[in-house]
Amino acid sequence: MQTVLSAVLPDMPRAAAIWLSLLGVVVVAVAALLLRPGRLRLDPAARIRNAAMPSDLEQAQQEREQSRYAQEIAVAAERATATAQRRRAEWVAAQETVEAAWQALEAAEAGVRRLGAAAAMPLPQTARTPAEYADRERYLHRAALDAYWRRELSVEQLSDVFAHRDGWDPRLHPVEQELVLQRAIRDNLAARHVAAQEREQAAWRAAELAVAAARSLREEAHAATGRRVAESASVLPLSEVFRPSVEQTRENTVVARGRAAVPAF
Repeated sequence: MQTVLSAVLPDMPRAAAIWLSLLGVVVVAVAALLLRPGRLRLDPAARIRNAAMPSDLEQAQQEREQSRYAQEIAVAAERATATAQRRRAEWVAAQETVEAAWQALEAAEAGVRRLGAAAAMPLPQTARTPAEYADRERYLHRAALDAYWRRELSVEQLSDVFAHRDGWDPRLHPVEQELVLQRAIRDNLAARHVAAQEREQAAWRAAELAVAAARSLREEAHAATGRRVAESASVLPLSEVFRPSVEQTRENTVVARGRAAVPAF
């Protein structure tokens, strides 16, 4: 027994020192956990986010690509806006042409009604001589030429006048010739009004498409700029992407007949 105690007792201080050291380490670790509990806490979301975060090189490349895309979309939006403004100006000009053609047609209709009432009255009797017929023919040619230079007759109608076809009779009384001429002017202006309406409709459709394309590109440009700002603030944007509201535009005060106004930019 003495031999065992004599063998163990010399090692007791060393063992006590080791146990005290271990106990001190445990106390320090427990104290650290109590003072700062979140230091050693496991955060799976943070670990996943850190693992999904791109490297600095990848992040810089993404930012450059996003910036280049935003610049290209902005340039395309500016060009589309200029195109929409040009198309709208063309539509307004076509609208004014339709209105002018309508007013000219209304004046021609009034002239036909006035001359129709005058031709219904008894016409003065004149001697039917070769000289009288020659005067009537010269009068018809001169009146038709004047109407052509006023752009009231087409070149085809003027050709019919000089060829004495399609109802053009130089032997008629000047009042009757004036009525035939005025009816031909009315028909030509009516066809011109229809053609102007068709051009106005085509210009309106082109302006509507150009405005829609410009609006879409402007929204995409704003969205691309918003995405670039959001990505520079947070590498992994989890919320909504910034999208500004569409700018309200003022409608044109001039509206075509049966046509909605194309908004101005």
